[in-house]
Amino acid sequence: MAQGKQTPRQKMINLMYLVFIAMMALNIDAEIIRSYYDSTVSLKATRMLTEAKNSDIFEKTLEAKAQQVPDTYAQPWEQYKVLKQKIDDLVSHAEQIKGKLKKEAEFIENDPATGKPIDVSENFSSLNNNEGATQYFFKDGEENTLSKGANELKAKIDAIRNYINTTFGQNHQLQDLVNRANASLIAEYPKGKSPNDKTWFQNKFYHQPLIGAISNLEIIQNDARNVQSDALAMLLQEKVDASIKFSSYEPIVSGPVDIQAGKQAEVKVMLGTYSTSNKISISGVGRVENGKGITSISGSGIGEHKLGGTITLTDASGKPQSYPWTHTYNVIAGPREVKLEKGLLLSADKMNVMYRGLENPVSGSILGADNSKLSLSAPGASVKSTGPGKWSIKPTSGNTVKLTLSGTDPYGKTVSQVFEYRIKNVPPPQGQIRGSSIVSMPATSIQNQTVQAAIPDFDFPVSFTVTQFMVRVPGRAALLVHGNSLNDAAGLVKNLRSGDVVSIFDIKVTAQGLDGQVIKNITPIIINIP
Repeated sequence: MAQGKQTPRQKMINLMYLVFIAMMALNIDAEIIRSYYDSTVSLKATRMLTEAKNSDIFEKTLEAKAQQVPDTYAQPWEQYKVLKQKIDDLVSHAEQIKGKLKKEAEFIENDPATGKPIDVSENFSSLNNNEGATQYFFKDGEENTLSKGANELKAKIDAIRNYINTTFGQNHQLQDLVNRANASLIAEYPKGKSPNDKTWFQNKFYHQPLIGAISNLEIIQNDARNVQSDALAMLLQEKVDASIKFSSYEPIVSGPVDIQAGKQAEVKVMLGTYSTSNKISISGVGRVENGKGITSISGSGIGEHKLGGTITLTDASGKPQSYPWTHTYNVIAGPREVKLEKGLLLSADKMNVMYRGLENPVSGSILGADNSKLSLSAPGASVKSTGPGKWSIKPTSGNTVKLTLSGTDPYGKTVSQVFEYRIKNVPPPQGQIRGSSIVSMPATSIQNQTVQAAIPDFDFPVSFTVTQFMVRVPGRAALLVHGNSLNDAAGLVKNLRSGDVVSIFDIKVTAQGLDGQVIKNITPIIINIP
């Protein structure tokens, strides 16, 4: 077309071909950028789900374990909080960089008038702009000289990786976490590992269009959050050495050693496993055979007797984990008439501990004596008689309460004995929908549900009324709801899709049956959309 003398008509045809080819090239670029942009949006949505899962489920679980079993989980919880702060710092910093690059490229994500997302085609020139990323990450745009901004990003990535290596590098149970951090949280290639002899920053940001730079920053944020998830999952694992083989099994029956006439009791049957490993030791017993502690008890001395000791397991890191054990048994009268026996007996009607702020029923007796003449005192607790040999004890402060039972034995001698019980707070209630804390239901059913709170398998007449809670769905700010109905959250949940997760947390309640206790740490509710 460019050779020889051309007519005006031929020149016009040639020009039209050039315009047509240019338009085709522009269209291909726009579709590629659209695909790139859609992938980045999807990647961000995945990150937000990961963040919600980390904070609403696993993080709360690790914190609860640190409070319940501090010897095992307090240190991992403290280590995780430092790691979380460093990851939050990196994710926030990367988000700020994306904001600066978008602003400089005049990228407008949503229509100011309608608030709706603007189509990629209208932002084509901004998303295709490669000057912003080059100028931000390279000093004066020079390919071989990193800018202050690039070094700041690298320092935050390195800080996370170095902390993981220093803190967890010697724990082989966390080796997968260390390996993932070393592979994904990098800002420079290992020596000789560059795919094209260029640096990590050159490949990720030099002459990269805005959409490429944003996508690469989103990948950094996703990698950091996934490492955070790995850390939570691995720190929640039980600290048991895999080399200890629990290969022997035996039925275990747990039940009362005596029972009052006319009363009911429970017997629990379970399967126990034990090991002959030398990493397990048992104290408080006469001898150890085949991984089991064995001790003899005597039938002398009518009344209550206690045994106790400690099972010590050396975990994978070489740290001993201690598990105290106790056993209480009663020596009761033999064939002789009960009225001629001496001694005092006291048994808790519902528990081997007493709950603070509740009426804890107890029964006492002296063998062969008139139980209506017994007396019971408990310093630091209120005592109320509920019948002959029966009382209601309400502990208030402290960790233990000492009950003194006094009376006259069959021989006319005044006797008394002190019984010590542990005091515990009422267990925290569990958030529930339909009687469960984790449920699956269609999005259209959520607005018809009510939020409840209950303490599973608790024998005391304690109930709760939900007064408010927070609801969080993917991609939306959490909503505060007053009362116990999810009807007010109908607008928030109506557009949920399959695979989405709804979290109900920060549940507030009022309690009926408790005396002045503040109810907190109510476990959250998870709703899975099938």
